Amino acid sequence: MSTQELEIQAMPKGLSDLGIETSKQVFWNLHPAQLVEHALQNQEGYLTDTGALMADTGTFTGRSPKDRFVVQDSLTENSVWWGDINIPFSEDNFDKLYGKMINFLKDKQLYIREAYAGADDKYRLNIRVINTLAWHNMFCYNMFLRPTANEIETFENEFTIICAPNFKADPAVDGTRQENFAIINLSKKILLIGGTAYAGEMKKGIFSVLNFLLPHQHGVLSMHCSANVGKKGDTAIFFGLSGTGKTTLSADPNRGLIGDDEHGWNETSVFNFEGGCYAKVIDLSREKEPEIWDAIKFGAIVENTRFYPLTRTVDYGNKEVTENTRTSYPIEHIENAIIPSKADIPKNIFFLTADAFGVIPPISKLNKSQAMYHFISGYTAKVAGTEVGVTEPKTTFSACFGAAFLPLHPTKYAELFGEKMEKHQVNVWLINTGWTGGPYGVGSRMKLKYTRAMITAALNGELDNVSYRKHSVFGVAIPESCPNVPDEVLSPRATWADKEAYDKKARELGAEFIKNFEKYRDFATEDILAGAPKF
Repeated sequence: MSTQELEIQAMPKGLSDLGIETSKQVFWNLHPAQLVEHALQNQEGYLTDTGALMADTGTFTGRSPKDRFVVQDSLTENSVWWGDINIPFSEDNFDKLYGKMINFLKDKQLYIREAYAGADDKYRLNIRVINTLAWHNMFCYNMFLRPTANEIETFENEFTIICAPNFKADPAVDGTRQENFAIINLSKKILLIGGTAYAGEMKKGIFSVLNFLLPHQHGVLSMHCSANVGKKGDTAIFFGLSGTGKTTLSADPNRGLIGDDEHGWNETSVFNFEGGCYAKVIDLSREKEPEIWDAIKFGAIVENTRFYPLTRTVDYGNKEVTENTRTSYPIEHIENAIIPSKADIPKNIFFLTADAFGVIPPISKLNKSQAMYHFISGYTAKVAGTEVGVTEPKTTFSACFGAAFLPLHPTKYAELFGEKMEKHQVNVWLINTGWTGGPYGVGSRMKLKYTRAMITAALNGELDNVSYRKHSVFGVAIPESCPNVPDEVLSPRATWADKEAYDKKARELGAEFIKNFEKYRDFATEDILAGAPKF
């Protein structure tokens, strides 16, 4: 059998159930080596000197939240949290757009992959991905879990992704905002993506699906977080928005990596939804993040990066295309990855924030009410230069540290979080990886070695018997000592030269939290509201 015959041999299934018929070749479940060959032949990217494939995502170098829709029908009408996050899309418009996409695919070469999400078999979601780009299919090989050859033989698809970047919608006719779109139909179990080549739309689309199915139907808490486990089986979870250190702090050489982005928490375990990692690589170095650096080898993909002149060596400091440069690789590329990707229920949970105002303590312990309140708040801060128009520190709140992917109201996830935290007696810590000694421009960034020391102390139980004091505004418990961290570092107020300026800034930040929470207040329980700042 020739290589080409191997690649296009008939599988025990077709695409007739989706109405797809094509005059071109259809490639099923290709190995990454074959997909790299196809991507290079199709001029979709370049090979780097580490063996990774480098590809560009075109016009869109990140997700487009305003162009993400959910079909509004009898299943979703009264269950989905409609608004700016979940924008309704009509059934009729979906059906018409689906028909146009199917027609578009008739003369296209297709790459099809069977995969699944959810390392716990009980909550597994089987997925079929249909791509027009080879490197997109390779991205899905990396990011979703990979069935065995035997599992593929009996594979029953439960959700379909159709991703065609070159298919563009007509907003005036199709009901979209612009030419690009990502539309989730939970009833028909289809995700349509067009007009954008940003691969992350596929993985985050399925994450949104799981965020609907698992809490709504199974009572499983779905979480936008990283997770690792110690040698004694102690699981830790890390929540945090972009730039807070979620991937860096969970990639600990002394602990096994469960996953870096999406997990479920059931009655007996924490399990990864994915089969790979999707990490930012801007300013990546082996010294700062050796695990990620070493994972970028053959089988990995780097997005929107550039080479040093006259080389095939990636210049990770280059922001020519975007600051959101990324790498995708199978989790097996991390030496200490846990396979299968699940472990016991967590003992410690860390909320990471990069507070640019220098107010939040570098480590503090939260009670149940505070944990639910801060979980819904999902706070960090952006500093000058991170976005166009940001010239001074700016508060950023994202419910449950992943508002863009939550089909249900945030309080649903927070209540489930609180129930599990209380039932399993989990410690919840708030960690500030941001500024100390003053706000951005005055103070300095918290030293990574101190943050690591604080997290290590929490994981080892070394903060269980130290004395604590309450923060004057947020009420969280601040330890008065921590191994390998100077005592004065632990109190944010003590690090400011002007103590009254600190108190003023703390009140201002507390007021921002309360203002942000107003949109959730009517749905929140008294238990959640008790965790609010008080001053």
